Amino acid sequence: MVACHLNIYKLSMACPLIAIAGLACETSTFTPSRTSAAAFHPQRGGTILTERYPFLLPGTPLGDAAAWHGALTGHALPGGQVTRKAFESLASEIITRLRQIVAAHGPLDGLWFDIHGAMVVEGVSDAEAELLRRIRAVIGPSALSRTGACSRPADVLPRRTAPHVDVRTTRERACRNLVACLRRGQRPLKAWVPVPILLPGEQTSTRDEPASSIYAAVTVVEASDGVLDAAVWVGYAWADEPRNRAAIVVTGWERGAVARGAELLARLFWDARAEFRFVAPTGSFAECLDAALRADAARRPFFISDSGDNPTAGGSGDVTWGLTRLLEREEFRAPTGPTVIYASVPGPEAVEVAVRAGVGATVTVTAGAEVDDLHAGPITLTGRVHSIKEGDVHAGVEVVLQVGSVLAILTKLRKPYHLERDFTQLDLRPRDADVVIVKIGYLEPELYAMAKDWMLGLTPGGVDQDLERLGHQKIHRPMWPFDRVFNKDPDLSARFIPMSDEPLTGVDE
Repeated sequence: MVACHLNIYKLSMACPLIAIAGLACETSTFTPSRTSAAAFHPQRGGTILTERYPFLLPGTPLGDAAAWHGALTGHALPGGQVTRKAFESLASEIITRLRQIVAAHGPLDGLWFDIHGAMVVEGVSDAEAELLRRIRAVIGPSALSRTGACSRPADVLPRRTAPHVDVRTTRERACRNLVACLRRGQRPLKAWVPVPILLPGEQTSTRDEPASSIYAAVTVVEASDGVLDAAVWVGYAWADEPRNRAAIVVTGWERGAVARGAELLARLFWDARAEFRFVAPTGSFAECLDAALRADAARRPFFISDSGDNPTAGGSGDVTWGLTRLLEREEFRAPTGPTVIYASVPGPEAVEVAVRAGVGATVTVTAGAEVDDLHAGPITLTGRVHSIKEGDVHAGVEVVLQVGSVLAILTKLRKPYHLERDFTQLDLRPRDADVVIVKIGYLEPELYAMAKDWMLGLTPGGVDQDLERLGHQKIHRPMWPFDRVFNKDPDLSARFIPMSDEPLTGVDE
C-alpha cells in the first residue's frame, strides 16, 4: 500500500522534489509475538530507489519526471504488534532524514508515504496516522495524501488483486498519479464510504465472485470523467481496532462523479455481503487430512492450508498445533506412508542440533511454541536430517527432518513458503508429494499452480479464519459477519474528507 503527499504551494514545479518514507507491517492483535525494528529491514537514501523502486531511477519516465529522494522505508513480514521502541526509533530516523533532505534540497513538493496499512503499535491507537502527523511537521500542513492503509484524509491506492500480484503496478500508479497531481496544480476531492463488513482475504479473493466483479467495477469507476482513483478496502480481519471495517474511497476532480463512484462501489459491496465464500473447500484439520488421503493420483499433490498460523497474514509462525496433529496420524508413521511436506515450524535450537549432526543423521529435537504457546506447546521430533540450507533471507537456516513419511521443515526464524524454489532448494519435490501442508491462507500463485486439489484448514492461531472464535472486542458493531441481522441498512452515502486534512477514523486494508 502506498500514499502520497503534495505540497499545494509548489504544485507548478517543472521537476518536483519528492521524498519517499514509510513503515509497513500488517499486524495481528491476536498473536503474542512482537515486531522489532530489525524486522522492518529498513532501507535508506538512494538504496530505496536502486533496490526497491528502480522505476524511479533517472532515465525512466517517472525518474525523469521528478527528483526522488529516499528517506527511510521499512517493510516487515506481517506479525504481532510493533514494539513502541521500534516505532519510535524508526519514526525518529524518518523525521531526521526528511529534515536533511529539506535542508539540502529545499521544501518538498511531495511525499510518497510508502506503507501497507494495518500496522498496530503498542500504545498507539493509529500508528500510520501518528507517523503522518510527525511527517507533516517537517513537510508542512498543506498537503494531501493518498494511502492504502488507514482512512486518513486521503486518495487511496490499495492493490486490486488478492493474491497481490499487482504490487509493482500499484506502486507505479501511485507515483504516476502523484506527479500528475503536482503538474495539474490541484488537490483532488476525496470521498469515502464506511461499510460495516469485516472479512478475511480468503473470502474476498479476486479469483472468485463476488470480489472479482466488485473489483472490476473499481476500474470502471476510475475511468469515469472527473475521477482520479478508486479503491475498495476489505479491512484487516485480525486487528481488533475501532478503525477496522471495509471502506470505499474515491478521489477526483468532479464532486458528483466522485460521490457516485464511491456510493456505487459501497452498494455493490454491501449487497454482496452474504455471497462471500472461502476460496476453497474448508474443514477441520482432520477433515482436510482425510480428504487428502482419499484423493486419487490425479488430485495429488493435495495442498492443505494450515491457515490459523499464516505468517504472511500476521501469525507468529511457531504454532505447533498442525504439525502435532499430523504426526499423531497412524498413516504417516512409516517411511513408506504417503509423502507429506509440512512448512514450517521455527526452532532455532532444533536447527542448530540438526546442522551439527549433518545430513543423514538421526536426531531428536524440540521446536516451536517459543512465542505462541496459546494453542499447543513445543513439539519433540525424532527423525533423519534430509537437507540443510543456510542464508535464507527470512529463515536464516532451514532444516528438513523426515519423521516417518512426513518431511517437516524447521527454521531458525519464521518464513513464508510461497514459491516452488522454497521447496526444491531444500531437496524437496512438492509436485511429486502426496500432500503439501503450508501455513498460508489462499494459495499464492505458484502453489496454486502446483496443487491438483486443495482445502483450507480452519486451524487455530493468531490469524484464525474463524473470526468469531477470536473474540473481537473493539470493532464497531453491528458488523457483518459477526452480526447477521441489522435493524436498518447502513448509511452508504459518500462523505467528503475535509480539505483541512483533519484526522478521520477509518479502516486498514
